[in-house]
Amino acid sequence: MSKITAKTICDMKARGEKIASITAYDYSTAKYLDEAGIDFLLVGDSAAHVMLGLDSTTKITMNEMLVFTSAVARGVKNALVVADMPFLSYQTSVSDALKNAGDLIRAGAGAVKIEGASNHSLEVISRLVESGIPVVAHLGFTPQFVNTIGGNFVAGKSFETTLKILHDSLAVERAGAFALVLEMVPKESAEFITSKLQIPTIGIGAGNGCDGQILVSDDVLGRFDGFSPKFSKKYANLKEVMTKAVSEYAKDVKDKKFPTDAESFLLKDEERQKLENYKNN
Repeated sequence: MSKITAKTICDMKARGEKIASITAYDYSTAKYLDEAGIDFLLVGDSAAHVMLGLDSTTKITMNEMLVFTSAVARGVKNALVVADMPFLSYQTSVSDALKNAGDLIRAGAGAVKIEGASNHSLEVISRLVESGIPVVAHLGFTPQFVNTIGGNFVAGKSFETTLKILHDSLAVERAGAFALVLEMVPKESAEFITSKLQIPTIGIGAGNGCDGQILVSDDVLGRFDGFSPKFSKKYANLKEVMTKAVSEYAKDVKDKKFPTDAESFLLKDEERQKLENYKNN
């Protein structure tokens, strides 16, 4: 399988092929998700919740995102790696955005993702693309704006707000974004917006009319026991598997059942006998 690029993702929409994406934050998980056939892996700022235990995605830093991005990139052979640009890594100035996006690309990302369609965001998208950095846009519910929005709310719940998201979607497309994440948008609204765009839409809580889907891997795998959003689906219960395995390990240690000789390095008979003789003298 050849390396997936931004162009590959766009070509998938043209062929009517659905795009499967999911988040990743570390080397081994990224390796397994890549081997499972995922099209693109998002190093999401959701790492703030599931990896760092923070209460908001706005609290993760650029340096932390670089660590997660480089770890994921080292585990991937085929999937496109997209890195979230964290809060205030691109909002302050276009020059800051260029530097920070460049650092994420040097860390191994094949594209970056930014939120919003303000005049500043559109300029950032345009300048990044002009500089050779592919961009995924993000509209609908935009977590980095949670403090001004006032909470986690479904976007596009009316005809008027649906048209507003469509207007913004067309704007980020014109600015050069090659794909668009639509988060927490009603199914009908997302399907309508998708039909009007040349670039693929990736839904998260936006119904099955989008060109692809993305979820947080810890939700899919059942590894995170915090809040589980309505739009997520648990395909495994790794928390239960991990807790059971580690409980059994701890019990074996306390009961002196681990390690056995099978998990130990042993002296050769001749050397063991020398040691026994020394101990007995």
